[in-house]
Amino acid sequence: MVDDTRQSETSGQPETGQSDADRLVAQFLAFIQSEQRYSQHTHDNYARDLRVLRELAGNTPLTQLANFDLRGFVARLHGKGLSSATLARHLSAWRSFYRYLTRQRLCPHNPCLGIRPPKAARRLPDALSPDQTQRLFSRPPESWLETRDQAMFELLYSSGLRLSELTGLNPTDIDMDDATVLVTGKGNKQRRVPVGQYALQALQRWLPLRQEKLAPDETALFVNQNGRRLSPRQVQNRLKTLGIQQNIPASLHPHMLRHSFASHVLQSSGDLRAVQEMLGHASISTTQVYTHLDFQHLAKIYDAAHPRAKKK
Repeated sequence: MVDDTRQSETSGQPETGQSDADRLVAQFLAFIQSEQRYSQHTHDNYARDLRVLRELAGNTPLTQLANFDLRGFVARLHGKGLSSATLARHLSAWRSFYRYLTRQRLCPHNPCLGIRPPKAARRLPDALSPDQTQRLFSRPPESWLETRDQAMFELLYSSGLRLSELTGLNPTDIDMDDATVLVTGKGNKQRRVPVGQYALQALQRWLPLRQEKLAPDETALFVNQNGRRLSPRQVQNRLKTLGIQQNIPASLHPHMLRHSFASHVLQSSGDLRAVQEMLGHASISTTQVYTHLDFQHLAKIYDAAHPRAKKK
């Protein structure tokens, strides 16, 4: 990273470009957290992506970068082997940063406009088979921890929640009578999603135990041994352990249960719009990846059953 205290070769005074960059980035990060209500995770990602931009800019003030400069930065990062997904994330953060600067009249233009990352083949999400899902939930809980875990994972699979959505839940978000959960997703957008009977039953077993463990003033639906809200990392570790115990060959992670929910509902219903709404996807193109999963499932059946598809 460029040293913020480096002396100018011409003036002998500290360069203002880097201190200006510090100020502009700090203003933007404060804006997305206080005004946009972005999560701490998103805030930290934006901070890292903007750090990369500052390193690439060197001594050039961020407000003086041109479209040509940004295209060159993307090319350099791509040449170093960064994936399209990482480049897209960098560009998204940079674009948002410059959008803020232009609206605040701190920068004359957004140099990121029109720049797209290199395209990459779309990777299909990992999903469990229905049999694997059944095996995952077949183990009866024998402790309060396992009772909590079963409620968490049943709810993840039942309603297709993101990990951050799960850990952000409070008991008031669950409507037992209506069998729904109120979810706060990306961009602080809320949606109401159905909850299946197995998840409801698991929650009913967990709630009395939660009350016994709950720390004073804690409002979380799922708490740890100290009675405090569970962290995403704790949920990830517990699910991975359960997968090993239940002999699930894949390395289980919470998003896999979300993918499994989407692919299983789509295979059964064929209703892409309903799956989009339940997942909270802003664009249906994001949901359409699960149609490819469904096609793969059908293709395997075809290859196994059709007499003209069998290889010699």
